[in-house]
Amino acid sequence: MTVTFKFVGAFRSLSGKEKRTLRVRKAISLREALWKIVEKEKRLKKTLIDPELEDPRPNALILVNGKEISVLKGLDTILVDGDEVVLIPVIHGG
Repeated sequence: MTVTFKFVGAFRSLSGKEKRTLRVRKAISLREALWKIVEKEKRLKKTLIDPELEDPRPNALILVNGKEISVLKGLDTILVDGDEVVLIPVIHGG
């Protein structure tokens, strides 16, 4: 099974690539897939994953096949063969 991750903006700069393909044996949750991606892309982890919450949602808008994950099952969304996950950085101000 193959899931494609597309990196936008700062995430693209940190990963050094526009896309990364994740190959897994069976359907996988978005949460599990994200952890597999940040294990491979160590520089991405510091920016994507909130260290206190261990959650990417404060730092990224996450789309699965063009739909924001809040209208799906959030990080529990099950990914299947051919899905595309897009990670878009959220800009924080203060």
